[in-house]
Amino acid sequence: MRKIFYVIMFFLGFSFVCQAQPDRWQQKVNYVMNIDMNVQTNQFTGTQKLEYWNNSPDTLFRVFYHLYFNAFQPGSMMDERSRRQGVVNGPGGRPDWDSRVRDRIFHLQPDEIGYQKILSLKMDGRPQQFKMLETILEVDLDKPILPKSKVVFDMNFEAQVPIQIRRSGRDNPSTKVRYSMSQWYPKLCEYDYEGWHPTPYVGREFYGVWGDYDVSIKIDKNYILGGTGYLQNADEIGYGYEKKGEKVHRPAGNTLTWHFIAPNVHDFVWAADPEFIHESRQVNDHLTLNILYKTTNATAKAWENILDQAEKALPYIEKTFGPYPYKQYSFIHGGDGGMEYPMATLLFTPGAWLHEWMHSWYQCLLGTNESLYPWMDEGFTSYAEDRVRAFLDNDSGFVYSNAYNTYKYLALSGKEEPLSTHADHYNLNLAYGAAAYSKGEVFMEQLGYIVGDKVRDNILHEYYKEWKFKHPNASDFIRVAEKVSKMKLDWYKEFWIYSTKTIDYGIDSLWEADGVTNIRLKQIGLIPMPIDVQLTFKDGSKELHYIPMDLMYGEKPNENPDIPRKVYPAWNWTSDTYTISTTKKLFDFKAVEIDPSLRMADVNRKNNKLEPQW
Repeated sequence: MRKIFYVIMFFLGFSFVCQAQPDRWQQKVNYVMNIDMNVQTNQFTGTQKLEYWNNSPDTLFRVFYHLYFNAFQPGSMMDERSRRQGVVNGPGGRPDWDSRVRDRIFHLQPDEIGYQKILSLKMDGRPQQFKMLETILEVDLDKPILPKSKVVFDMNFEAQVPIQIRRSGRDNPSTKVRYSMSQWYPKLCEYDYEGWHPTPYVGREFYGVWGDYDVSIKIDKNYILGGTGYLQNADEIGYGYEKKGEKVHRPAGNTLTWHFIAPNVHDFVWAADPEFIHESRQVNDHLTLNILYKTTNATAKAWENILDQAEKALPYIEKTFGPYPYKQYSFIHGGDGGMEYPMATLLFTPGAWLHEWMHSWYQCLLGTNESLYPWMDEGFTSYAEDRVRAFLDNDSGFVYSNAYNTYKYLALSGKEEPLSTHADHYNLNLAYGAAAYSKGEVFMEQLGYIVGDKVRDNILHEYYKEWKFKHPNASDFIRVAEKVSKMKLDWYKEFWIYSTKTIDYGIDSLWEADGVTNIRLKQIGLIPMPIDVQLTFKDGSKELHYIPMDLMYGEKPNENPDIPRKVYPAWNWTSDTYTISTTKKLFDFKAVEIDPSLRMADVNRKNNKLEPQW
C-alpha cells in the first residue's frame, strides 16, 4: 500500500510540475467557412462552423467576435477618429490625417459602405443571444464554456464589401484590384492570460487565435484568387495553380468554388481580380512562392523581380530569423500600402514586398498582440527588413540610419509617446509611426550594442524557437534576452519602452596628470547605457575603453579583438560623470569617440566625438 501511495504522489507531483511550466496556455479554433460571393452586388453570404477549445483555467460566460467591415460606415469609430486627426496638428503644424482615410468614410453611400450582419448564431445547436456593438459582436452564452472543454458555434452571416479605404475593400482607385479581402469574416476575439481582447476597429492592429481554417469561396469563374492557405482543388481551378502538365477540368456553370485549407494560422486573407497575372516558383523542396498582380509592361519587371529577390534572400532569412514553416507564400497586388497576413500579403506596389514578408516571422509566426505591442510587430519587422536588404545589396554599412534619424526627430519634437501606448491610443498618427516602426527597430539594433551583435543574434534564434505560435509579450522577449546574454535587461525595457527619456552622453574634458591622460565623460540624458569609447592616436593605433552600466550585472563580449579593450567597473546610473584613462600622452591623441559603431541612439552626437587640434 505504501508503495502505491508513493507512486500516486509521484504522478501527482509530476502533474503539478508539468502544469507549472512557464509555457502559457492558449485557446484554439477550427474554422470551416463557405462563402458565396456576388461580384455584381459586392455582397456575399456565408456559413461558419467554429470549433472552439477553451484551454484556459477560466469559465467563459460570453464570447466576442470582430466585425471589421462595420468600421466602414459614416459615423463609425474609425470615421470619427480619422476626421478628428484632420484638426489635430503634428510637428510643423500639419494636420495629422491618415491620407488613405481622411474623411472618405463619412461620404460613403449605402452601396459603398461595408457591413457584416449576423443572421443566426448557435452554440452546440442552441440559439444564442448577441448584441451588435459596431465592430464587436458580444454573445451572452446560455451555458458557460468550462475550462478544458470544446464547443461548436454555427453562424450564418452576410456582408457587403466596402469601397477600398483601409486595407480591406473593393475597386481600389489606384491599383484597380477588385477585391482585397482582409478582415472580411466574423472573427473570434482572443482570450488569453489577460482576459478578452474585444478591441474595436479604429484603424490599426490585430490579434487572433491560432487554429486551422477550411475556406470555400464561390465566385465568378473569371476571377483569379490568391491568399492564405493551400488550394485543394487546383485541378478544377487552373489559373497557374495546377501541377505542370496537369489538365484542368473546370465544372460547368458561371462560378468556381476555390477550396483552401490553412493549418495553424491566426487569420485568413484573400484577394480576387479577373485580370490578375499569376506566377509561381518552387524555391526549394518545401516552399512555393506566388505573385498575383495587375500591371502594365512598365511595372511587370518589378513584380517579377520579387520572386528572384525572395528566392535569393530565403536562405539568409531562415538562417538569421528561423525556418519558414508553411508550404507557400503569396505576394498579392491590392490593399493600400502593404499589410501582412499568414502566408500572404496585400501590396499597393511591389516595393513593399520585403517588409511585408518579414512580418511572416515577426507577427504571423509569433502572433504578438499588435494592439498592445505594435513595436514588437512593426519595429522588429523593420529591423529584419533593413538587415535582409543589406544582405541583398551587399551593403556592409550602417543600414539603420533612417530608423535612428526618424526616432531622434520624434524624440526631439516634443510629440513622443511611450512605446507602451496602445496602438489605437496614440494622439498622433505621426507619433505612432515613428515609435512603432523606427523606435522599435532601434530597440533591436541597440540591443546588439548592449549585449553584442552575436549575442543578439542568438537571442533572435532562441526567441523564435521558444515563442513561435505562442503570442509573446515584451517581458517574454526580455527574459529570453536575459537568459541568452546572462545579463539583466529589464532596465532596458523600462527606460526604452515605458518612458520617453532619451540617451545623451558627451565628452566633458581631457587632461594629463602624473603620466596618465584622463577623459571625463558626462551623462546628460536620462537613459543610462553601457559606454564604448574609442581612442585613436596619431600613430594609427587605437584603444577601446568599455564601461558596463551597473543595472546590467554583466558585460558584453569584446566584439573587435583586433583593438585592445580595457574594461572598467560599472558606471552607476545615478552618477553624472565617469573618468577613464590611458597611458598614452595627451598630445598623441587624434580622436576620442563615444560609440563609433553608431548603434547607441544618442540624441546629440555632436558631443560624442572630440578631435584635438594640435
